[in-house]
Amino acid sequence: MLRARLLERAAAWARRRQGEDVPPLVLQARRLYILPTRAGVAFSVLLFVMLVAGLNYTNSLALLLTFTLVGFMLVGMYECQRTLQGLELTQAWALDSHAGSTGLIELRLANGRSASRRALSVRCRDTPGTRFDIAAGATGSVQLFYRATRRGRVSIDRLELATTAPFGLFRAWTWLHLPLTAIVYPRPEGQRALPRSGAHASVQTAPIAGSDEEEWSSLRAFNQGDNPHRIAWKVYARGGALMVGQYAGSGGDEHLLSFSGLEDLGLEARLSQLAAWALECAERGAACGLQLPACQLPLGRGAAHQANLQRALALYGEAAL
Repeated sequence: MLRARLLERAAAWARRRQGEDVPPLVLQARRLYILPTRAGVAFSVLLFVMLVAGLNYTNSLALLLTFTLVGFMLVGMYECQRTLQGLELTQAWALDSHAGSTGLIELRLANGRSASRRALSVRCRDTPGTRFDIAAGATGSVQLFYRATRRGRVSIDRLELATTAPFGLFRAWTWLHLPLTAIVYPRPEGQRALPRSGAHASVQTAPIAGSDEEEWSSLRAFNQGDNPHRIAWKVYARGGALMVGQYAGSGGDEHLLSFSGLEDLGLEARLSQLAAWALECAERGAACGLQLPACQLPLGRGAAHQANLQRALALYGEAAL
């Protein structure tokens, strides 16, 4: 508990000192911190014992070895800090995720010097770090994770970039205070089956893709994300509106999702059930829309439409979607 408080105070002090970071960002020496690792502390104790023994026995060879190892340690400390100094962060972004899972953060780093940078690691708080190297003169991407605990808009206020190169005797690190924001979707769970009728589901049976307009059982207006192969091009060529054909089968179901029929559940449980239904519609290739108080999305298909729908569920109840 005491250690956590000290770390939080140190991080708050560093943020006040550094301010907010905006890529592209080059790491300068003034924002780097360095301390010995456990191995470094043990090595220091060993050197102190060797120094005392050499002085006590006036052993020149022991003193020579001790001072040589001290120089080795000092070089390691200098090289450890130099591994981070001058490293450039060019881009950073966070991807959306579902509550109860881990979201993905991606950083793009550039190494402008003529030597490799090794034993680097980056992590978000309370998550395992990702270790990586960057070759001389290279640009690379590194992925790390953040915990998505609850739905809504999540700000990732601090990342830690560190290294123990070259000998593991010291650890140099810096905090990155980036303006990263991600959307955490509701946890997709619920025991209720996807409704086939009712106020919260509008269903049209039929569509296994056919090959000809004459096989279509009906036409409907085109929605973003619809399969281009199902567009009624002959109708469009005759001057008609852009329409999509529906076939007899199951893939052309259309579901308008709402809170109807879920009144006995709490708000979070309702949103989780709707998120699960939306994913099920995507797996079936069915079109789905959303009709909630102060939030409506038309029927549609595709990854972009699914992301908009999940985003609307995630931000439901917030002042601005």
